[in-house]
Parts: sequence; structure tokens; C-alpha cells
Amino acid sequence: MNWKASRRDMLAGGVAGLAAAGAVRAGATSREEGKAILAPRPPMGWNSWNSFATTITEAQARETAAIMAEKLLPSGYDIFTVDIQWYEPEASSYTYNAKPKPAMDAYGRMIPAPNRFPSSAGGKGFTQLAKDVHALGMKFGIHVMRGIPRAAVEANLPILGTPYRAADIADRTSICSWNPDMYGVDMTRPGAQAYYDSIFRLYADWGVDFVKMDDMSRPYDAHAPEIEAAHKAIQATGRPIILSLSPGETPVTRGDHVRKYAQMWRISDDFWDDWSMLEAQFTRLENWTPYRGPGSWPDADMLPLGRLALGERDTRFTPDEQKTLMTLWSIARSPLIMGGDLRHLDAATLALLTNREILAVNQASQGNCPHFVEDGVRVWSAVPDDGKGRYLALFNTGDKAREVGVKLRDLGIDGPVAVRDLWEGKTMGQQAERVSAMLPPHGAALYRIS
Repeated sequence: MNWKASRRDMLAGGVAGLAAAGAVRAGATSREEGKAILAPRPPMGWNSWNSFATTITEAQARETAAIMAEKLLPSGYDIFTVDIQWYEPEASSYTYNAKPKPAMDAYGRMIPAPNRFPSSAGGKGFTQLAKDVHALGMKFGIHVMRGIPRAAVEANLPILGTPYRAADIADRTSICSWNPDMYGVDMTRPGAQAYYDSIFRLYADWGVDFVKMDDMSRPYDAHAPEIEAAHKAIQATGRPIILSLSPGETPVTRGDHVRKYAQMWRISDDFWDDWSMLEAQFTRLENWTPYRGPGSWPDADMLPLGRLALGERDTRFTPDEQKTLMTLWSIARSPLIMGGDLRHLDAATLALLTNREILAVNQASQGNCPHFVEDGVRVWSAVPDDGKGRYLALFNTGDKAREVGVKLRDLGIDGPVAVRDLWEGKTMGQQAERVSAMLPPHGAALYRIS
């Protein structure tokens, strides 16, 4: 096999910028900052949004974390995240109260609502829950909204360590179109950075390892100063906190900026279990190829699998579509964040999430790139981290069964090659000129060629 030719083809496919990035491994350091890279591999974990909306309680979080530690942590899913409105005492669904009364401290910083998170009482915040999640061998994450609470501005609360107050830094014209909790922060005003420093200092003191920050990526340029402020505040804490920006679409033209200031960023609006949404992610992930690499992960959003939507239903994805979802997220190295209710985790979903050979593609490959060989199909390839062979993903995005394949020469490979089916866990024998499969509608296959 001609792996030099393969590498040339890969670079010609538009991923020249990843050649150097892909060589960086876990534990490597950034020459620019002399610090260990945050998120050297795509983050893996669980997030409460798809299953609990705004409503998760401490009891539910603890029950879920224990299941996660038992069922998913052995496969690498190690970030447990409490999503939106943990500070809202009356949160009840996927909609938001028009005039929330969030739990805050004296400095306008959101704290977990004690009626939902009893261990937060007495100003303890998430300290105890984070400690207990850490004791399970996992990292603890939270969701926050961009800006400063409107309630803090109305009360004109002081900003910790400064002579300034909330009204001094709030931009009342900068509001989220879908959530009523916050005003933006005008980063040109004195006290603005101090406010962001104060909230991330609080999160660091709680033991937070991961922050999903919402209302950040759109409109991107308007929010860029606050993206930079969050990054600067995290650095000031001295704690290695991963920053994940949401929602999308993050503009591809801002790729250099976003990968400088965050480790994850959403490439779309909220992703749910709808085929049209899944099909649209192919093009988005293709477009983000030049910016994918250690510490820099375009995020196709959470995995809406299993029981969803406050227990009202199971995923609408067919079994074939679920396999396509996991195959695409793996070959394109999107973060793998399970969204379904782990209290109802069934055997089929667990098997889908924990296939070791599939997860290895997501966690230990480089040079991941699309190949455009035929209308109505999608083809991706990548090189395993050990440099031995090639990963190949085939997708049928049409509504009828069809053969999907690619000539080895189009991958820059000289045959014959041995082919292993990673979903089935078995070797298929040798192919001399072409690798192909008969795929069902919306189906996928993932192989290792050697």
C-alpha cells in the first residue's frame, strides 16, 4: 500500500492546516502559552438538556452521575454537565419563565437554586456535587448564559472587588432572543472584565471543569469581546476549565478566532432527532475540516439517543440513522456528549455508545477529511494515530438502499488491502481496487483498511 500517496491525497483534500495540528498528542504543550492543551481529544460526556430540559434536580443529577460512572465512564465518557437554568427555582420545561427570579449571591453571580440543589444552601454552590462527581472519577460541567443577570442589574448589585455595579457594565440592548435571564456585558466599560473574572473564579472554586457558555456564537462578531473575556477569566483562575461555546452556527470565517479562545464551539443550532437535521450536519462538518485538531473541536451537538424530552418519548432516529449519527460524529471527531436519560438506558443504545473500535476513530485519528466521489453519498477517511492503515466511513444519505463505495486510488492507496468492519467487529477479507457496501436508506458503514 502507498501511504505516502494517501497522505498527499489527504492534504490535497483541503486539510493542510491539520497536518501539524494532528501531530499533537495528549499531554503536549502549546508553544504559544507553554501550557498543557485543554481537550487534546474530543470531549466525551453527558449533558442534561435533551432529557431534563431546565428541570434537573440534585437528586436526579446524582442518580444519573452514578449510572454514568458505571455504564459510560469505562468507555471514556467522563464529563457530567448540568445544563441550563440550575439557578432558576421555578424551572419547569423547555420554555422559560418571562420574569425569572434566579438564585444569586450578593455580587450578582448565579448560584444553584437551593430548592432544587439542597447542597447549595449556605453559599456552597456546586462545591459538594462537583466533589462527589469527581469522586466517581469524572469531571463536572455546568451551563451558563452570556452576560450578567437582569435581576442583578435591576438590583444594581456590586461587582466583586471593584467600586462598580451591575448597571455600570450591562448592555441592555444586548439580549438573547430566546432566553430572558441576562443582559450582555459591555466589555469597554470599567468593571466588565472583573465581573467575568468573578464568575469564573466562583466556578473554579466550586470545582467546575467544563463550562458550556450559551448565547455566544451567534451573532459571533457582536459577542466576540465576551468570548475573549471568558477565555481571559478562565486563564486567571489557574484551573484547566474547558470552554464550550453555544449555539451555532458559528461562522466558519471566524475559525481562527474561535479556536484561539475556546476548545469547543457549536456548528449549528440545537440538534435533535430529525433526519433533515442530521443530513445538514454533513456539510457543516465538511466545512469545518481546516479547524479540527487537538484543543480545537467543531461541535455538531449532543447525541439525542434513548429516552428524551422529559421522558415523553424515545429517539425518533431509526437504528440505521443512529448508526449514521455515531459514525459521522466519530469520523469527523465531533465531541461525543450523550443527551438521553441514562436512567432508561437500553442495551442497544449502550452498545451504540460504547463500541470500542468506533470510539477509537473519534479519539485517536488524524487528518479526518471528506472525499467527494458521487452525488447522494458521503465518504470520509482518516488516519489512525498509530499510522497503520486508514479509517473509511461510507454513508447513504438517500431514501433508497444503494451501494456506496470508493476506489482505493481515490484515497491515494495502492491495493490490495484488508478490510475490517468496525461496527460488526469482524474482518471482511481483501479488496484489490474498491471498498464498497450495500447500505440501507440513511445508513452507514465504518471500516479500517490495512
